[in-house]
Amino acid sequence: MNKYILILIIGFSLNAIAQEKQFEIAEGILHYQDLFNKSMQEDVACYRIPSIVTAPNGDLIAAIDERVPDCGDLKWSKDINIVQRRSSDNGKTWGPIETVIDFPFGQSASDPSMIVDEVTKEVFLFYNYMDLDKELNVYYLHVMKSSDNGKTWSKPMDITSQISKPEWHKDFKFITSGRGIQTSTGKLVHCMVNLDNGMHLFESDDHGNTWHLIDTPISPANESKVIELTDGTWMVNARSNDKKGVRYVHTSTDEGKSWITKSEPQLIDPGCNASILRYTSMKDGYNKNRLLFANAASADGRINMTVKISYDEGKTWSKGKVIYEGKSAYSDMTIMDNGTIGLFFEQDGYTKNPFVSFTLEWLTDGEDVYIEPKN
Repeated sequence: MNKYILILIIGFSLNAIAQEKQFEIAEGILHYQDLFNKSMQEDVACYRIPSIVTAPNGDLIAAIDERVPDCGDLKWSKDINIVQRRSSDNGKTWGPIETVIDFPFGQSASDPSMIVDEVTKEVFLFYNYMDLDKELNVYYLHVMKSSDNGKTWSKPMDITSQISKPEWHKDFKFITSGRGIQTSTGKLVHCMVNLDNGMHLFESDDHGNTWHLIDTPISPANESKVIELTDGTWMVNARSNDKKGVRYVHTSTDEGKSWITKSEPQLIDPGCNASILRYTSMKDGYNKNRLLFANAASADGRINMTVKISYDEGKTWSKGKVIYEGKSAYSDMTIMDNGTIGLFFEQDGYTKNPFVSFTLEWLTDGEDVYIEPKN
């Protein structure tokens, strides 16, 4: 064989091996379990779009899209259902896959997100709905409620008219997957993206009985997450598809009536949904203020699932701990009653959706530990 051809073949072989490199979950993770993959249910093409919360009784609820004919998003699939699994032991074991909502063929539900009301002890589950046969490309916004920690759910309520405008009827709009928040005043607050008219927040002042739109567009912002800072400021951490490779942060001191916007070069991002939540607050008796952020930490592609921590309300962020170097995309986090951190994310090109858990001590390489709050 010609030596140059042999060299060429060897080169191609080495390149193929490099492309097929197998990545491992980081050492020190307490638990790892792939909660949803297509091999678990016959005729399911894939599972996508993770959402996880800790219910009032301490149970974990992990919800996700069950995409039946293919992996396409809402407007391209006539059969997407919302399903869940629950854990009662901090993610060590999980119950079976349970169907939350399953419309007749031609109608789909997608992009689950949840809010826990710590006052009423109820869990709200939001999703986006479309009837592809009757109103293709028309998005409706639904919510369901559980009063028993996710064991059963109420019938869906269409809140489109409450949190959208009539002139937005045919706009590309959707509630962001993952989670919303309850503020220190008891309000429930969440993010709704309108690709034609900007990202908006919507809220409830009466524990989810009614909802209304906060009519101030936020931009640049695609899928976004909102949290409350210790001084009462609302902060939106936003995905942007402007190809600049960073997240954007928007802050409001008047509950969403006006916003200050800046790019955040500390949080590189390929244009993908991410997760941010409060870990601890000194106002709640903890020894430190802490925020957590998780995303595919790469400016170039959906890889490198990483969790970072901030001790100054998001002004600065740690270098972070890489959970998984390989392909990874959407993520959501929750905090368990014992202070353990849970991360639910898409892995390996949407073929896996694992739950992993780890401690604050592991995340900070021993520099910080979880201490129960002072009563």
